[in-house]
Amino acid sequence: MQLSGSAIRCVRGGREVFAGLDFHAVAGEALAVVGRNGSGKTSLLRLIAGLLVPAGGSIALSGGDAELTLPEQCHYLGHRDALKPALSVTENLSFWADFLGGERCNATESLATVGLDHATDLPAAFLSAGQRRRLSLARLLTVRRPVWLLDEPTTALDTAGQDMFCGLMGDHLARGGLIVAATHAPLGIESRELRIGGVA
Repeated sequence: MQLSGSAIRCVRGGREVFAGLDFHAVAGEALAVVGRNGSGKTSLLRLIAGLLVPAGGSIALSGGDAELTLPEQCHYLGHRDALKPALSVTENLSFWADFLGGERCNATESLATVGLDHATDLPAAFLSAGQRRRLSLARLLTVRRPVWLLDEPTTALDTAGQDMFCGLMGDHLARGGLIVAATHAPLGIESRELRIGGVA
């Protein structure tokens, strides 16, 4: 499986963010997207996820499920946690599992893996920033998809949470998944770098 982009051009609000961008990542590999603020790291992830349309160039996944589109094979984890405050931890995870569809894993096990098994009935509004991030990470485990698109994935995680997430990324790569992560900090796993916008 290979995710690749060729001569990608991104325009947001009438401004060219980047142009002529090429990249590739293969199964079992993590690609760290680095660059200064505003250089287009998040925009690149959103282009891959199908949330934005490129102004030029192409993005393709080869070797994936031919019956599914690229966005249907991606998990996009933004830098903001997409949670419904009034719903419980379990209800939030069930909502996302229903919304995303596909093969589901055990939600209870996913919550235990990210350290939230003690808070399953707690409304998301009462979670700390780190706990909200852990709940978002549980989504990656509950509905399996081969491509993880991660925007500042360790935001709000303490040291233990970062170590836990490094393990999750390692497991995902070992199963043949691939990761593209926009980050200002080291991912904690072996990765190649894609630099956007010159010197970061």
